[in-house]
Amino acid sequence: MTLSEIEAAGWAALQQAAADPHAGFRTVTLCSVDAAAAPQARMVVLRACDPARRTLEIHTDIRSPKWAELIADRRVTVLGYCAQTRLQLRLPGTATLHGPETPTAAAAWDRLPPWTRSTYAGGPPGDERAFAGPGQPLGAEPPADGAGRACFGVIVVQAVALDWFRLQRQDNRRARFHYGPDGALTAAAWVNP
Repeated sequence: MTLSEIEAAGWAALQQAAADPHAGFRTVTLCSVDAAAAPQARMVVLRACDPARRTLEIHTDIRSPKWAELIADRRVTVLGYCAQTRLQLRLPGTATLHGPETPTAAAAWDRLPPWTRSTYAGGPPGDERAFAGPGQPLGAEPPADGAGRACFGVIVVQAVALDWFRLQRQDNRRARFHYGPDGALTAAAWVNP
């Protein structure tokens, strides 16, 4: 494969993952830095991908620590690994936050199924939670329609680079691609694995 084919295939895999819950890159790791300058990493669901603009969309609860971290420092890295293809994609970039009152978050909320919306209706992420018994949460009443909307936010990551790495039995392959602010490819090269 050529560098241009590899880059196109990487973004196509991300775009497929945003649409297919069973795709290899559906869950990726979002890495940020907290207030103590310690690295933080967590699994998130890839909700949308725009290969032309080099953006990735992730949904979150705005009460989560990652939201506060990204307000303070917008630099992030998204890391994905597909076990089936043995392919790693690493995308450093900057995050733009879209809170509940923004058109971006409103449009994303409207596309969510009810069971996903309900995940934003509970207490803040990381707070202690009581359970009535094994596997039975307290307050098993379904949330009211629209509950959680005020806690819903969208993170859009603008990638500044794509580090593509294929793990093989022999001759691992790695390529790096750099993008301008508008997503245009500015450099591409094979690099040592």
